[in-house]
Amino acid sequence: MAVPKKKTSVSRKGKRKAGQHHKLYRNHPMKCPNCGDFTMPHNACPSCGTYKGREVFTVKVKETEEDNVQTEG
Repeated sequence: MAVPKKKTSVSRKGKRKAGQHHKLYRNHPMKCPNCGDFTMPHNACPSCGTYKGREVFTVKVKETEEDNVQTEG
């Protein structure tokens, strides 16, 4: 009967078993319940700044050059 000469280390055993069980899954974007924009799960929405129904940060609105021209004239 074949008997191993040395003990198989935990890391070597883990490397061998990792291919079978540990899989990388793609994160699927979900719709924000507040604004309906797509966002990654477990992250604050970048378009409205909410997470789990409360405001985490305020979103600054960028002014375009057309808006600046209309307000000056």
